[in-house]
Amino acid sequence: MSLARTRRRTAAALTVVMAAALGAAGAGASNADTAAPQTRQIASSVLGSDYKITLTALRSTEDEYAASVRLQVYTRSGGAWKESDRVTVGDVNGWFWYPLTGKGAVCQFSTAGTEPAPLTVSLLVTPSPGCSDPTHFLVKQGRVYAG
Repeated sequence: MSLARTRRRTAAALTVVMAAALGAAGAGASNADTAAPQTRQIASSVLGSDYKITLTALRSTEDEYAASVRLQVYTRSGGAWKESDRVTVGDVNGWFWYPLTGKGAVCQFSTAGTEPAPLTVSLLVTPSPGCSDPTHFLVKQGRVYAG
C-alpha cells in the first residue's frame, strides 16, 4: 500500500473517530471555532422604498461577553430587499453582548429619507458609563460612508 493511500485511510479513520467522539460529547454541542456567531437584530428602519437599514449584534466566538455590531444597508431589487453594503460600528468585539442585546441597548438610531441619508448610531456600552458617543454615517446610492 502506498504512503499516500495509508495517509488517506488514516485521515478517514481519524475523521470517523472524531465525529463519534464529538457526537458522544453531546448532540447540539458546537465548536466555537467553527460555529457561526450568535446574532440578534437590535434596530431596523425602512426609508420609503429606497433603503432598509439594520443593526445586528454578533456575539464573539472567542469571548462570550464580547460582541460586534454590523450595520447593513439593503436596497429594493426585483421586489425584494438585497444587501448593498455593510460596515462594522465601532471595533470588532468592542462591545459587550449582554448590554447590547438587553433593554435600552439602542440609545440613538436616527435616519432620514433623503439622498444622501444621514444616519446616527449610539449604543449602550454598559449601564455604568452609559451610551457611546454618536457615530455618524451617510448612506448614498446604497453605500455607507463615514459621516
